[in-house]
Amino acid sequence: MFKKLQLNFSSLFGLLLLVLSLWAIAHELHEYNYRDILNSLAAIPKSRLSWAIWLTAFGYLVMIGYDILGFNYINRSLSWNKIAFTNFISSAFSNTIGFALLTGSAIRYRFYASWGVSAVAIAQVIAFANFTFWLGMFAVAGFLFLINPLKIPTQIHLPFATVRPIGVIFLLLVVAYLLGSIFIKQPLIIRGHEFRFPSLNISLAQITISSFDWILAAAVLYALLPSNISLSYLDFLGIYLLAMFAGVVSNVPGGLGVFETIILLILSSKVSAAVLLGSMLAYRGVYYFLPLLVAAGLLGLYEIKFRVENLHK
Repeated sequence: MFKKLQLNFSSLFGLLLLVLSLWAIAHELHEYNYRDILNSLAAIPKSRLSWAIWLTAFGYLVMIGYDILGFNYINRSLSWNKIAFTNFISSAFSNTIGFALLTGSAIRYRFYASWGVSAVAIAQVIAFANFTFWLGMFAVAGFLFLINPLKIPTQIHLPFATVRPIGVIFLLLVVAYLLGSIFIKQPLIIRGHEFRFPSLNISLAQITISSFDWILAAAVLYALLPSNISLSYLDFLGIYLLAMFAGVVSNVPGGLGVFETIILLILSSKVSAAVLLGSMLAYRGVYYFLPLLVAAGLLGLYEIKFRVENLHK
């Protein structure tokens, strides 16, 4: 009886995710006229669009490292293909739909639990992956904000004129984390939860993997910007990180609205808003919707296979 309920719940959860993914795509596309989307995409050279797709693929490949490192951190082993499958689907859903605890985390529980990983171990992997995500942001943004302090648009209403103070705070957090990995060997109890610093090697790997994730994500949008824009990649990376940080903190799905607003405020003097919006629409299509469609397809195939196999048991 319990197994039957578990099977029905798993199938229902899979269908719910598929419906959620279709809703997310329909909801965001509803914000724009489909002709504008097609015209924006048509105006981008195929070579740059191709670059964006390849960079996106490489970026999602790098994201798999979050979960691989997480399993390494908790001293558990699971085949790489299962980790890659789970991470890709959870990343595609949480990146596009937002609310990572309700999407990406739930997907990890769904698959890892079915492969014998305990709930406690899954929670540790999820927490580790989420922290790694921020660690890379702090490292890359901290370094860039310090050496190349971007002026913050007054419309954002932050208490700083430039991002340099934010960069200093970010780098101090990264240094504190690395020092903790070196010197603190005993577990810390934070709000009743036990936290153990990983080894220095794992900490450095966290920073490296997450930094590459952020660098590649920014490169996707940079590849889709007009080729005649007078803006270096490093300058753009700082702008992208500030916009994405604001978008992620807002917890709006994919940072929708917040991210675009900051990009437009900073770059509107260099390129027209219409062209910028076209590039950002293409970016959302390539970096968010394309992976989500692939992930939804893989999830659908898995659910069909899962149901067929259990009907024959």
